Amino acid sequence: MKSSLVIVTGLSGAGKTVTLRALEDADYFCVDNLPSSLIYEFIKLTALSSEKIAVGIDIREKSFLKDIDKVIKKLRDAYSLNLVYLEAETDIIIRRYKETRRPHPLSKAAKGNIEKAISMEQKMLTFLRDEADSIIDTSAFTPHGLRQYITASLGGLSADYLKFTIISFGFKFGIPQHLDMLLDVRFLPNPHFIDELRPFTGLDEPVKKYIFGSAVTAEYIAKIEDLMDFLIPMYKKEGKSSFTLGVGCTGGRHRSPAIVERAAEFSKKYDISIEVIHRDM
Repeated sequence: MKSSLVIVTGLSGAGKTVTLRALEDADYFCVDNLPSSLIYEFIKLTALSSEKIAVGIDIREKSFLKDIDKVIKKLRDAYSLNLVYLEAETDIIIRRYKETRRPHPLSKAAKGNIEKAISMEQKMLTFLRDEADSIIDTSAFTPHGLRQYITASLGGLSADYLKFTIISFGFKFGIPQHLDMLLDVRFLPNPHFIDELRPFTGLDEPVKKYIFGSAVTAEYIAKIEDLMDFLIPMYKKEGKSSFTLGVGCTGGRHRSPAIVERAAEFSKKYDISIEVIHRDM
């Protein structure tokens, strides 16, 4: 079976970065702006371990355009290729560049005239547009809207796809990076101080029975579930593709793993992708 390959190209400012991030969230192995001499070999090696690959190509890699026809033909022969060309109305692209205050890649060649730079780029990318399997006009899209569209049309996922990652950890080993939300459960009954429970973990029945036998724990779990009942539908509606929740206790061995497992259990009702990580257990 051929690997699925998406090449994302088009006008600068049309949404290539947003598109690649959406594909990455849909489990594509993504890379942007590779030198032309490396693209085919890179994809060949990546295809050995990944069935879904996405490559971003833009005007910054000018040498790629010299042999673009040969490269595209070679890729079509070897892979199931979907060449996606992104574009937008000129005034929209100009507005986006003004908002971000970043220079167009051809601004020097166009002597600072961004409208001329866009026109030059359109001409240079004519072959890619003609060869494209999909042409997407992003003029009317917000970044969130484009991400939802790409996720649904190219990613093989629903537009409201959400990956929920729940991490248990110990505060004494440091807080995990890149959390969207942090819960501290160090106020719950601590099995560490019970000699017969200390050797076990939060996945073992005696520890779970001790932790969840507390009225405080039961009340806290109810509040977490109530919070998730509110947040997760809102995140899906907003187009958020990932949500990472950290749950910490002192050592990350007893209380936080038990709470994380319970949270993962009641989160199944949300019809989302759930990943559980016990960092310090």
